[in-house]
Amino acid sequence: MTRTARLRAFAKLNLGLRVLYRRPDGYHELRTVFQTISLADRLDVAFTPSSRTRIEMAGCPDIADNLVEKAARLVLGAMRIKAELRFDLKKNIPMGSGLGGGSSDAAAVLLALPVLAGKTLSMQRLSGLAGQLGSDVAFFLHGGTALGLGRGEELYPLPDRPGLKGVVVAPNVHSSTVQAYRDLSQQLTAQLTTIALQNKLVSFQQEIWQGGEAVDDNDFEGVVFARYPELKRIKGRLSRLGANPAAMTGSGSAIYGLFAEAGQMERAGKSFPGERVFAVSFVSRAQYRSAWRRSLNPHIEGNLWPPQSQYAR
Repeated sequence: MTRTARLRAFAKLNLGLRVLYRRPDGYHELRTVFQTISLADRLDVAFTPSSRTRIEMAGCPDIADNLVEKAARLVLGAMRIKAELRFDLKKNIPMGSGLGGGSSDAAAVLLALPVLAGKTLSMQRLSGLAGQLGSDVAFFLHGGTALGLGRGEELYPLPDRPGLKGVVVAPNVHSSTVQAYRDLSQQLTAQLTTIALQNKLVSFQQEIWQGGEAVDDNDFEGVVFARYPELKRIKGRLSRLGANPAAMTGSGSAIYGLFAEAGQMERAGKSFPGERVFAVSFVSRAQYRSAWRRSLNPHIEGNLWPPQSQYAR
């Protein structure tokens, strides 16, 4: 009765991130472009139907708000079933780096458990669960390249950017998202005007319409670099090595650089001794879904998205 799967939970980059204003609900209005990349966590899942729910975690960092377990309980509740679950997580995506590892792990649970349980949850239902877990969890239900609005949960597909490669440097710095927003809010309160806001929106729109070029402006860089000058130095070094663009992802602390030439990329990969450096490539939406179908084979049937369980009745 136990069904198992080995999942790949891909990381993401923010190809540009604009923070506009504080909304009535306390969140900030964002504009960003999400992009899945080849760096990924590995999550082994074992599902056994049971009269009670028990969740066992292995290989998972001891963190207070474990999104894997939280996602599992949410999706079991949505399916109105109980089960014994075992998760074995191999973390390859650095925590606190702005690469979305925890959110991707949570989305992996949302996509996989209905398949293993033989249940059907619509994308609308999964998106609702994702919204309870975090602002960017919903993006990992889709993958590829997407425009993110609102808190990042309002998503619109963008054309894929195939063939782009680069490096991600993840220094041993934990940039607090809460602190980054606090610092940026003070800056916005002091500087934001209607004209400045309109200019920010227009420039973001122009960058999106350039077509094929990565957006590189990240509003968090100023306040995060002020706290962690080493991150600014990493960005500068990537630029000097030929990265175009070089930028921080999310609220940090990872810095990525995209390269047109393999030689430049190889040199960059060797230029940060003592730091965690990852060679990455962009993962298109089609590649993302194909990887998911391979992970869930032989439990699925057809090519619908989200993946549909062959055990569903």
